[in-house]
Amino acid sequence: MRYDGLIIRPPSEADSLILQVAVGCSHNQCTFCPAFKAKQFRIKPLEYVLQDIDSARDAYGPGVRRVFLCDGDPLILPAAHLGAILERLNAVFPRLQRVGIYGNAKSILKRTPEELVQLRSLKLGIVYLGLESGDAETLAAVRKGAPPDDMIRAARRVREAGIKLNVTVLLGLGGRQRSREHARATIEVLNRMQPNHVAALTLMVVPDTPLHEDMRQGRFELPGTFELLEELRAMIAGSELKNCLFFSNHASNYFPVQARLPHDKLALLNQLDRVLKNRDSSMLRPEALRRL
Repeated sequence: MRYDGLIIRPPSEADSLILQVAVGCSHNQCTFCPAFKAKQFRIKPLEYVLQDIDSARDAYGPGVRRVFLCDGDPLILPAAHLGAILERLNAVFPRLQRVGIYGNAKSILKRTPEELVQLRSLKLGIVYLGLESGDAETLAAVRKGAPPDDMIRAARRVREAGIKLNVTVLLGLGGRQRSREHARATIEVLNRMQPNHVAALTLMVVPDTPLHEDMRQGRFELPGTFELLEELRAMIAGSELKNCLFFSNHASNYFPVQARLPHDKLALLNQLDRVLKNRDSSMLRPEALRRL
């Protein structure tokens, strides 16, 4: 297997075979994201990827059940190119159950509904979409590259193709100034998307990113610890999600959450209310244990 640079994958893909089919991110403009700044986006030649698949079969045998395609948004690959990769994976791994992939709104909307159905038939089983915020002003400020309506259309296209959808949001991304608007708009967009999974991470402002410079210059202020939890509570309280796994247990989060909504909504709100009432930092993950 050949990897170029730092490899990023969702926590839920920890046991998957990681196959790099593109290098970097085709958008690569988000002010908060340091992941692909050192990489010039390019699609790996198909022959190299097919060779890597064969090497993985030789190394791990035919029993691989899950594969994750990286880097940032491989769904941008031409349909025939991506289809050829999935066909080879199915051919050499007869027990393959699911292939996962990152996709942004632009790359998803470039795929026709028919193309997505065809990819699903080749076991593309889950798309990870970074919504980050449902607030149009926040999305524009962090240069996400797509407004809320495009995010919603992309999400629905994935779901209508029968592919599972995992959506990521970032607590704190609106800053202290737009904290309430960010929380309220984000859950409104999620309600319209109806994803299978939601992962709420907490923004960690990383040095050498444009957002870090904004914070240094006083143009951005990260909400305080309990303000971040108030955002999380507002999202849960406003949730009309149906049969959705809601995670906020990433290492960046102060208060780990794993729940199924709407079933666990009331219990989760009660937990958050206790934490917010007491304002007791000992009930939270210690700062030293938070990391990307």
